[in-house]
Amino acid sequence: MKEKITDFDPAAYLDSEETIAEYLTAILEENDPDLLLSALSDVARARGMAKIAKDSGLGRESLYKALTPGSKPRFETVMKVMHALGVKLTVHA
Repeated sequence: MKEKITDFDPAAYLDSEETIAEYLTAILEENDPDLLLSALSDVARARGMAKIAKDSGLGRESLYKALTPGSKPRFETVMKVMHALGVKLTVHA
């Protein structure tokens, strides 16, 4: 009897504002730009990529490209996506 293993998709579990905030906070603590892009992509997929593209003023394909690990999106683009997601960065001393 073989067991079927499926890929883990974080987007399936990002179902509340609190969960999304905790997820992104944990990701930011890793200090890895590619991981942050991947996490923003997870949140965008959880919220609906087409809606986030529209709300951010980006084309859907542009959004996918910007949130691909290894890409180098402009800070302005990242901020547009975060605004469309309804999240913001905060600084603590």
